[in-house]
Amino acid sequence: MAVLGLVGSTSPPLPPGFLGAYHWQSDDPLFGGFSALSVGSKGLNLITVSDRGFYSSGRITRDSDGLISQVVVGPIRKLHDDDDSPLVDDASDSEGLAISADGTVFVSFERWIRVARYAVISGPNVWLPTPPEFQTLLANASLESLAIDVEGTLYTLPERPINGAQSFPVYRFKSGIWDQPFVVPKRSFFLAVDADIGPDGKLYLLEREFHGFAGFSSQVRRFTIGLDELTDEQTLLQSPPGLHDNLEGLSVWRDASGALRLTMISDDNLFFLQRTEIVEYRVPD
Repeated sequence: MAVLGLVGSTSPPLPPGFLGAYHWQSDDPLFGGFSALSVGSKGLNLITVSDRGFYSSGRITRDSDGLISQVVVGPIRKLHDDDDSPLVDDASDSEGLAISADGTVFVSFERWIRVARYAVISGPNVWLPTPPEFQTLLANASLESLAIDVEGTLYTLPERPINGAQSFPVYRFKSGIWDQPFVVPKRSFFLAVDADIGPDGKLYLLEREFHGFAGFSSQVRRFTIGLDELTDEQTLLQSPPGLHDNLEGLSVWRDASGALRLTMISDDNLFFLQRTEIVEYRVPD
């Protein structure tokens, strides 16, 4: 979750690769506060979670240019605990979303710091083991990012570095065990808000910087994942303040032309001066 920002009144320049921004609206009182999304490989379906512990799933309609023209989802429902009861209070602060190749859903939580596994997102969860290192993270700046590779290995990192460090620790869950094999260097004042493993097997990191009344700027970096380090850092996107709202969710997929797309969703903080938008960019391989 981010502190509140207002979108700037002028129109800043568009970064390279910009495709479109869809203003998503709904009369559902549970709508908004989206913190993560997953877009299917053809770009025609999506699952979202909000930072109040709700999820929704539905279909994306695209025009002849492949741009979003409509998003229709089913009922917005509450995520459940391991006893199949709805999550409540601080246990509801869901921030990261990752879906494995077999459809298993993983969700990370920020205030009560942990990761849950759902065989189906509408059912009860199973809490993954919680390593002692998670207790060193700030409760409102912890596991906003969650990604999974084709082998089912999970990666997560906190929104802020620990104790003033200049890098974000990356935690890995593999074969039932957490470790912390590498870090992501911090750049400028950007904070980590979501991650994804692209179809190219690389780690994509969405970051956000808050500029007060000027609004938010966003950055996406890409890394090659090694055994014990991240290499080949590339900055794919950096948006100027106010161009987009508070982008917090990232999904990386390949469109019909074979191009890589970044689809991002904003958290409107349930504030009337902000908006929910789905923003897309095309990026090079």
